Amino acid sequence: MKTKFLKLSMILVVAIVFTSCKDKAAEANTSDAEAAAVSESTSQKYTANIGESTIEWKGFKPTGTHNGTISLDSGVFKTDDGKLQSGTFLIDMTSITVLDLKDDGKTSLESHLKGTVEGKENHFFDTTKFPSAAFEITGTEALAAGKTRLSGNLAIKGQKHNISFPVTITNTDDMMTIESDAFTIDRTKWGVNYGSKSVFDDLGDKFVNDDIELKILVKAIKS
Repeated sequence: MKTKFLKLSMILVVAIVFTSCKDKAAEANTSDAEAAAVSESTSQKYTANIGESTIEWKGFKPTGTHNGTISLDSGVFKTDDGKLQSGTFLIDMTSITVLDLKDDGKTSLESHLKGTVEGKENHFFDTTKFPSAAFEITGTEALAAGKTRLSGNLAIKGQKHNISFPVTITNTDDMMTIESDAFTIDRTKWGVNYGSKSVFDDLGDKFVNDDIELKILVKAIKS
């Protein structure tokens, strides 16, 4: 009986681990920062519609997940012959919102993520010191099924690394939409170390996973 119980326990553990890995999006390719892409002087300019653009995030820990949104602060893009060539958008890190909690739980987690908890200012993104993050395009590559691999320098907390991930780009009338597949980044590469088991070895099961899942939607208007 004891042997059967142990075997069943192992099967359950494997199943949980497999399901959890299967549910997570692929990690973006990450490398050193590169030179930003440039466009011709005749390129068409687009300006981000902040009200219709957003970044969805999801964080993971042993007891479950949390999710929410982050707003854009501004964005400018340029196209040549209708194809995205260059651009930059700023991310308002003070706008981090938690969607899966309410009341005190929501307020508490938002404060921790922003790093505005009294006496614990360096939590997560430390938005008092680093209120903005940024993404600047370094290149694009056509993929199958109408997808594009978008590469760019992501700057968070004063650290910059190049990441690449699949996006769908559509142009309708005077509107360009850039929508990414869900992807993950390892937050510790940008110095977001709070609760990281790979950085601190005394956390036990009180840790937060290093990977953050992101999904980017940018709508920009021809200007």
